[in-house]
Amino acid sequence: MPIVLESLDHVVLTVASIEKTIAFYERVLGMTAREFKPRRYALHFGDQKINLHEVGTVVDPNVRHATAGSADLCFLTQTPLEEVVTHLQTEGVSVVQGPVGATGACHKLLSVYIYDPDENLIEIANEV
Repeated sequence: MPIVLESLDHVVLTVASIEKTIAFYERVLGMTAREFKPRRYALHFGDQKINLHEVGTVVDPNVRHATAGSADLCFLTQTPLEEVVTHLQTEGVSVVQGPVGATGACHKLLSVYIYDPDENLIEIANEV
């Protein structure tokens, strides 16, 4: 019998600077940083979280290839993309691409793409 997965609990994002990453995700994407262990931080939004792992810091002996800037994440929002783009412009964040059509896990998407401070590709999308 195969394993039946239900949902994704969290992801880990490897970054060059915890401080810069927290500042960006709080300011630009409205996430909240919380310390969950001494000197270990996660970004919270909705019922989700992203744990942060700083390059050069060993947090688990089983982490083999932690590399900053290699992630590609998609975040869903109810905020209309015109407002998202206006907010990004206000915050000085360049839109790499979009709005463009994309394919999500359950729906078609209308998306804009930006880079975070480590050049992880961040997709912000509306379901259509």
